[in-house]
Amino acid sequence: MPVSAFDPTPVRQIWQQLEIPGIVDVHTHFMPKSVMDKVWAYFDSAGPLVGRPWPITYRAEESQRVATLREFGVLRFTSLVYPHKPQMAAWLNQWAGQFAEQTPDCVHTATLFPEPEAADYVRDAIEAGAGVFKVHIQVGAFSPTDPLLVPAWGLIEDAGVPVVIHCGSGPAPGEFTGPDRIRALLTQFPRLRLIVAHMGMPEYSDFLDLAQQYDEVRLDTTMAFTAFSNEKAPFPPADYPRLVDLGHKIYFGSDFPNIPYGYAEAITAMQSMPGIDEDWMRDVLYRNGAKLFGVDG
Repeated sequence: MPVSAFDPTPVRQIWQQLEIPGIVDVHTHFMPKSVMDKVWAYFDSAGPLVGRPWPITYRAEESQRVATLREFGVLRFTSLVYPHKPQMAAWLNQWAGQFAEQTPDCVHTATLFPEPEAADYVRDAIEAGAGVFKVHIQVGAFSPTDPLLVPAWGLIEDAGVPVVIHCGSGPAPGEFTGPDRIRALLTQFPRLRLIVAHMGMPEYSDFLDLAQQYDEVRLDTTMAFTAFSNEKAPFPPADYPRLVDLGHKIYFGSDFPNIPYGYAEAITAMQSMPGIDEDWMRDVLYRNGAKLFGVDG
């Protein structure tokens, strides 16, 4: 009988064998139910931003999803919310703040959108204790260098709050995705603590360049290296050495619950990469994220 994707045993065995306290996952999604239902419906329809069949492995009630992460041994996770239109971000920030209050192991998450109010609600979120921002260039269909975002970026840079930013052109390119606009953003705000989602898939090499060039640019592993992603956007073998060398700037991300495979596969896919050793895995699965979010081990 096949093991259920909800069975925590395969995940727990991995981090226990590495002798770490558990996992820090910088890329998980919790949203208001009405929003999550629409996200799942979009994946079900294989819409243009998805471009292929994409079953949701961890489609379950919110309480079960939280319990599943805890059973896996995830010590800290995020509620990455993101708007697709104006007048939505402030409401999402309010919801995410309440969710973090009720869920202490979830990092208080916030988001933004290019609109006149952005600086005000970004300031409010920072003052309320936001520990991470989420920006989705593809879904939001906006440029990160939009002038309306300049004051907000300045606030985030000064506060040193990390930003998980989906800016690569996968799974489908958008008008504003790709490395060029991120380079332009970093020219304006070189101290921004960006965590490039999905390793910048499929422009892996360009985003590795930025991680090497800027002290505060990091990457998360979300969906990278898995068989599902390798069908369309395999990680370039020429960059294996840089992947190894940058282990201190790489964070584990899963995209839970919106993944078309089991949680353990996201981890074993990393372990199978050439040059990856146990110490690299300890950094990426736990140490880097624990330092970023102040997790006590």
